Amino acid sequence: MATFCFHLKRDFDRELVALEVDTTVTEITHAVGNLIDQFAKLPGIGRKSAERLTYYILRIHALEAFELADAIRNVKENVRYCKSCFNLSEDEECVICCNPKRECNVLCVVEQPCDLISLEQTGVYHGLYHVLLGRIAPLEGIGPDQLTIEALVKRVRSAKFDEIVMATNPTVEGDGTALHISNLLADIPVRITRLARGITTGSVLEYANKEILSDALAGRQDF
Repeated sequence: MATFCFHLKRDFDRELVALEVDTTVTEITHAVGNLIDQFAKLPGIGRKSAERLTYYILRIHALEAFELADAIRNVKENVRYCKSCFNLSEDEECVICCNPKRECNVLCVVEQPCDLISLEQTGVYHGLYHVLLGRIAPLEGIGPDQLTIEALVKRVRSAKFDEIVMATNPTVEGDGTALHISNLLADIPVRITRLARGITTGSVLEYANKEILSDALAGRQDF
């Protein structure tokens, strides 16, 4: 009985919210419709999700909504790419490139700033980075000239790196991009490595696909 009353109240609350939203939409159809359209342009956001976000903005306090708008404006006006590694920064150089405690002899190459953040969160890597801002994808019309590969090659030639870590995504495009870069750096006396791949701790061989097993066998280490 208690469960039935809970579901009945939940359904009533939903209908009440929907009624309030419908009234608001009727009064400001153009403004609401425009906000839904803008949210729907975001990656991974469908029409229904865009509507939910819009209705959420309508329900929250005006101050909260304005803080969100100010945060978006602040990012677009003040955030730029680091002149050295192309990471996101509010100054000419990012906090990583400016940090004297970083290991300046190791350079990790990633596709996007979000990949850099993921690696930083591990707390294991302490070297420098270079962000390509994408990967070579001929089918999508993305070539080497549209990435920061030329800047990477110049950087490696002018600095004294002992190791270049290829941390591109383990996809056809990611591996192709890493191969292209390694060919460009072939005449430079620097060690080129890539992130390890294969069986993760706690996994079972029976459920691993052949690509994972192949990488695990090819990258096997001494016990």
